[in-house]
Amino acid sequence: MFSIRRFCLLALSLAHVWSVTAKSSTGDSVLVVVDPKRQAQYSQFLDGLKDRGYDITFRSSKAEKPLLIEDDVPNYAHVILLAPESKNLGGKDITPQNIVELLNLKTNVIVTLSPAQTSLSSLASEFSLILPPPASPLISYFPKRDESPTLIPISVPDKSSPVLTKHIAPVWFSGIPQALGNSPLIVPILKAPAESFAGELLTQGGSAESLVDAADKGGEGLWAGSSLGVVTGFQTASGGRITWLGGADMLTDELFQKSLPDGSKPGNADLARDITAWTFQEELVLRIDQVNHHIVNTTISKELYTINDNIVFSADISKWNPSENKWEACSGLKDLQLEFTMLDPFIRTALPPVPGSPGKYSVSFRAPDRHGVFKFVIDYKRRGWSFLHSSTTVAVVPPRHDGYPRFLSAAWPYYAGAISTSIAFFLFSALWLAGDARDSRKGQKGAKAQ
Repeated sequence: MFSIRRFCLLALSLAHVWSVTAKSSTGDSVLVVVDPKRQAQYSQFLDGLKDRGYDITFRSSKAEKPLLIEDDVPNYAHVILLAPESKNLGGKDITPQNIVELLNLKTNVIVTLSPAQTSLSSLASEFSLILPPPASPLISYFPKRDESPTLIPISVPDKSSPVLTKHIAPVWFSGIPQALGNSPLIVPILKAPAESFAGELLTQGGSAESLVDAADKGGEGLWAGSSLGVVTGFQTASGGRITWLGGADMLTDELFQKSLPDGSKPGNADLARDITAWTFQEELVLRIDQVNHHIVNTTISKELYTINDNIVFSADISKWNPSENKWEACSGLKDLQLEFTMLDPFIRTALPPVPGSPGKYSVSFRAPDRHGVFKFVIDYKRRGWSFLHSSTTVAVVPPRHDGYPRFLSAAWPYYAGAISTSIAFFLFSALWLAGDARDSRKGQKGAKAQ
């Protein structure tokens, strides 16, 4: 009995330690799939994750264990695939189907790509990303530098993406770009330079012929310009996040330390920190704690409302604070909306924050003059932020037989007509009866006189 008690106390203490050290809102366990020969090349990147409280487990790109999923339950909160050159990632375990399943189970994934065709190349199209033909890295001859044209310094403009913080220095990049599709779930993070293009590394040094060759290759047009992405995020409807890096080299110690053409320090470390913070759901994470609805001047929620009732709807929303490792009230949403919908929204109105009540949003409205089954719907989707969705079903019914007002002001003409008719009938009856009584008395007096 004593041992069981000690075990319970130990489990509670471990849970407390986990809640204190975890930086992510979904967990701190990370599986890194990497070639053991190249693991040391990412030491600064991996040490940065450990310093932020993540528990990292390594797996060889050719190993079959530890498994990603067992008994339909993910073993890790996050997965990083740092083996882009491997055509076979762990046999049957790491497949495009399993990656999709991980995201459905709300496990976050970082995928690094390679110019060579791999098993993950076909997965990109499932996320509305189009990769260039094989062996077509991103090339740029500007600015003029001693490095290879495939090793490109890319500027990071402020406010270029909600994922990135401000004032990040240019980053070194070597890899392939991605053409972005029309999916609203895509989150562009870092774009390719305007003067860059994807194609074979040509010896003539950026001549016009190189651009023509790049346009002709693959028959898909010119892979060039800032419309291409080199780091792209994707947030699924279920809440999982996946980030596609055009090359794993940008996470290596060499590019973390390599000076820019002007001699300054690159921003690869800062970019890596922002990418992992967003992908692992440290940043831009919201949730709905609770919703409430009731009639004005009451506090009790109802399942049945009457048409034209004045209804108050409120929602409590919180945001994950990674520095404090806890959820905090969030009152900064200025474009939150509420829909009162049946098949289509009957009412769509702003859901503003309540002054003096952190994290609370509330609005009042009148129920439509239409009975049926309605829903209170919050569907907040903004690029980069986690999605907020809430649906609460209620019924709107006509008033009961005793719920209507006893007198209607609009019916006073009918009331007056009915009352006047009744009074006139009473007077007529009284006068008629009184006149009949007089005639009968006169007849009796005449009979006596005879």
